Amino acid sequence: MSATRSWEHHMRLGPRTFDFSRELAVMGIVNRTPDSFYDRGATFDLEAALQLADRQVAAGADIIDVGGVKAGPGTAVAVAEELDRVIPFVEAFRERSTAPVSVDTFRPEVASAALEAGVDLINDVTGLNDPAIADVVADHPRAGLVLTHHGGRPRSRPFRPDYDPDVTTAVRRRCAELVDVAVGRGVARAQLMVDPGHDMCKTTAQSLEVTRRLGELAELGLPVLVALSNKDFIGEALGVELHERREASLAAAVFAVLHGARIVRVHDVAGSVRGLRMVEVLLGWRSPSTLLRGLE
Repeated sequence: MSATRSWEHHMRLGPRTFDFSRELAVMGIVNRTPDSFYDRGATFDLEAALQLADRQVAAGADIIDVGGVKAGPGTAVAVAEELDRVIPFVEAFRERSTAPVSVDTFRPEVASAALEAGVDLINDVTGLNDPAIADVVADHPRAGLVLTHHGGRPRSRPFRPDYDPDVTTAVRRRCAELVDVAVGRGVARAQLMVDPGHDMCKTTAQSLEVTRRLGELAELGLPVLVALSNKDFIGEALGVELHERREASLAAAVFAVLHGARIVRVHDVAGSVRGLRMVEVLLGWRSPSTLLRGLE
């Protein structure tokens, strides 16, 4: 599937209505964790997290995604602790911005409290490990839900994962199953996104293959979210360390949107906004800011 395939999908998140037939969304990452693989706790403090979110909105982020538990292996975090990390952020951010807010959680209790606090989207990176999270979202008809292909246990590290007949077919098949589960539990199809789960129980070769064939997932007809910013598969592909992956992350994001992705979850909001807005201009989805060259 190319970026220009004709299909309609409008999704309302908070005050925004996204037209994903011709619009890209940048999702800024805010980690309220002391052990994030990327920032190592730099935004664990509430005020630091809020200041980062403010900068991301000012830089053009369309959605802010906050999480209180790292996706990978790490210290166990109780529900009460996750709530203490996430809910104060949501409440404080809601007082200063109307930007759509997503919460990265796999726990129904946290999702419920977050939605009551004003969150617009639940980003479950475990692929409905607890299907009750879909029930929670269904109780909030204006909320969205991200359905992710995980391929293993939550917060686990992959060890020689194998997919039948191949990783891309398995990802598409599982995401279609997750859509059926969510819709069956009352979530409107129009409020769903799917995520192929880069690096989640996948080898570098598998994450690269899923990216090359992302159009097959987009053929489900739902907005595709990709969370590939600074991931290990990028580091291994180029042989670079964590903080040398910015340009490669943007290149991977552009490749992904040209193959059907519509939402890109990123650390570098400013650079990603500039890069993806240029893609929109080149595709004819966005008008140039000015057209004066050669005319004056």
